[in-house]
Amino acid sequence: MIDFKIMSRVCSICGKGSIVTVTRKKLRSKYNPTTKKRKYPNLQWVKLGNNKRVKACTKCIKIMGKRQRAIV
Repeated sequence: MIDFKIMSRVCSICGKGSIVTVTRKKLRSKYNPTTKKRKYPNLQWVKLGNNKRVKACTKCIKIMGKRQRAIV
C-alpha cells in the first residue's frame, strides 16, 4: 500500500493517477484545435483490515473482492 497523503486523486493501492487526453475533432477532412482534458480514476473510500480508510480505484476494489472470495 502506497501512502499518498498530499495527492487525493491517486489510488492508495496501485498508485493510479490522472492522465491528460486530447480529443481530436475532424471537420471537412481537417483536424480542428481542441483543448486537453484531464481524466481522473474512479476513486472510492474503502476500509482496510484495521479500520483504516483509504482511497482506492474501483479496479483495485474489484480485485480485492475476488481475492477475498478465493481465500474463503
